[in-house]
Amino acid sequence: MPQTRAQNRDTEVETALQIFFSSPRFAVAGASSDPSKYGHKVFAWYLHHSLPATPLNPRVPSITIPSVSTSTYPTTVSPINLPDASTYSLSVITPPSVTKGLLKKAKEAGISAVWLQPGSFDNEVLEYAKGNFKAAIAGEGGRGGEGWCVLVDGEAGLKAAGREWSRL
Repeated sequence: MPQTRAQNRDTEVETALQIFFSSPRFAVAGASSDPSKYGHKVFAWYLHHSLPATPLNPRVPSITIPSVSTSTYPTTVSPINLPDASTYSLSVITPPSVTKGLLKKAKEAGISAVWLQPGSFDNEVLEYAKGNFKAAIAGEGGRGGEGWCVLVDGEAGLKAAGREWSRL
């Protein structure tokens, strides 16, 4: 019996989650030291799940996350500046006007998987991401009401990828 459209979408997303969380490293574009910002919350999520993460932010030299043992993390300006960039998956928490240029740099750097947080994309950016990356997680779906979000759906993604982690 052929799969329904919803089953196909679920299979595509599970495959994308597996690819995304199979990366040995993660970068968070839009990382922030401000605890009220999602860039802070998402970067802290990676750290709290014992995942190696690098903050991307061209405006500040470091990001502070007081709730982890190493509280200050030097930033990287762009995905192009990541060492061995092709070994990273990229979480994006930037305005849509910034996201498309960021994704072009990520593609140039060899990053193959991206997670666009709600609010970080418009239809044009979403189409670009889905057409240019092996895995692009974004848009409708997930357990929250706003679409796929690392904070809400990340642990299920880790499980789908068979990724071991411990919560700090």
